[in-house]
Amino acid sequence: MKAVRIHTQGGPEVMRLEDIAEPQPKAGEVVVKLDAAGINFMDVYQRSGLYKLTLPLTLGVEGGGTVSAVGSGVTDVKAGDRVAYTGVPGAYAQYAAVPAARLVILPAGLSTKQGATMMLQGMTAHYLACSTYPLKAGDTCLVHAAAGGVGLLLCQIAKMRGARVIGTVSTPEKAKLAREAGADEVILYSTQDFEAEVKRLTGGKGVQVVYDSVGKTTFDKGLNCLVPRGLMALYGASSGPIGAFDPQTLNAKGSLFLTRPSLNHHIITRDELLQRAGEIAGWVRDGRLKLRLEFEFPLKDAAEAHRALEGRKTTGKVLLIP
Repeated sequence: MKAVRIHTQGGPEVMRLEDIAEPQPKAGEVVVKLDAAGINFMDVYQRSGLYKLTLPLTLGVEGGGTVSAVGSGVTDVKAGDRVAYTGVPGAYAQYAAVPAARLVILPAGLSTKQGATMMLQGMTAHYLACSTYPLKAGDTCLVHAAAGGVGLLLCQIAKMRGARVIGTVSTPEKAKLAREAGADEVILYSTQDFEAEVKRLTGGKGVQVVYDSVGKTTFDKGLNCLVPRGLMALYGASSGPIGAFDPQTLNAKGSLFLTRPSLNHHIITRDELLQRAGEIAGWVRDGRLKLRLEFEFPLKDAAEAHRALEGRKTTGKVLLIP
């Protein structure tokens, strides 16, 4: 089968389309014939070297497809089931071996492409808005990269929970998308000082929570946007890591809270995985949560897909199609 692998970490050019053996399911595993693999910044971090990994590696941690083979001891899924998953390496391929406990069976009405679109980014938006800082009526949140894959979903879920949403984007086109997703106010960080704008929009008070996937270029000013005892949820680093940080800064700026969460710690048990994925799938099925699938790239063009994502030329979700 075909798979996109890396033998060294670096730029998009290190990705190679190779022929490797089709996986066979071990006990507790199934093999999924993939219809789509989700592309995420996590893949970029793994490819670039920000995350240290054992190589060689087949990239991709999110996919949607159909179960083609079942290993011993598996009872929850069967051959022919349409499924989606995240958090398991090896999705940039035609087939992937996945622990059955990490699979979610898709409800009627949802395609496998939608499954690959919603799992990582949808559940990330879910835990941020519902667990990391459970938004409620009267809260105001700042969402960086509000027209990105997580950002568009986070804006929608924040509005479901009754919060006021301020989003930051880089272009007027992305501002329109953020507003359509529910952002009450949108700041063009390329031409406006987002810190000054947040202070203006909140009457100098600030926001209860900042959801920051950007990192280096937004972190310091984001702290200045928080109310006393507000929360900075730093869940990504698309502009680079923030570097060394003195916790005393949190005291000086108002006894702030800082967390660096990740999805894997919010779907540790199968029950929690099914609960989060089930809510997201239900909202998508019922039309309450809209997925934006902007680009589909063939597997051989994985490097081009990464360049588009890193160059901030995309909005919503990007998929690889085996």
